[in-house]
Amino acid sequence: MKLKSTIFTLFFCTLISIGYAQKKDESVKIINGKVTISKYHSYEQLNKKPKGELLELYIERIEVIVNILPNIAFATKPNVTMASLGIPETKENKKALEQNREASDNYFESSVKYQKTILPYSDTDDLIAAILFYEETLKSLHNYNDYKNN
Repeated sequence: MKLKSTIFTLFFCTLISIGYAQKKDESVKIINGKVTISKYHSYEQLNKKPKGELLELYIERIEVIVNILPNIAFATKPNVTMASLGIPETKENKKALEQNREASDNYFESSVKYQKTILPYSDTDDLIAAILFYEETLKSLHNYNDYKNN
């Protein structure tokens, strides 16, 4: 009985180690974080919302823009990897991408802190105009490939 359990344990451990040995590191994604908004709005829809909700919509749009626009020369959608773009996944390239992500995260965090402190003093019509502008900017990303010389 002891021999069977030992053989079973060795077999099981071998299978697990083979599974891990075959697993490759996942390719590094260029765009990370929130990259879509849940809904686009009209002026009339936004004008009916309380200012607190407008502030949240404004911040959400900034987050998406901060995650996409710095990488627009590479990708406008998530799941594009360094490998799929032909960028060698060297230690230096991965480090550069990670530093860029950290800088974006730090910028977004400090921007949100600032927005939550100062933005409540903004005029509601200006806030609505800014949200609509950001939404138009995000919509234009759907047409980004039209600007490429294919």
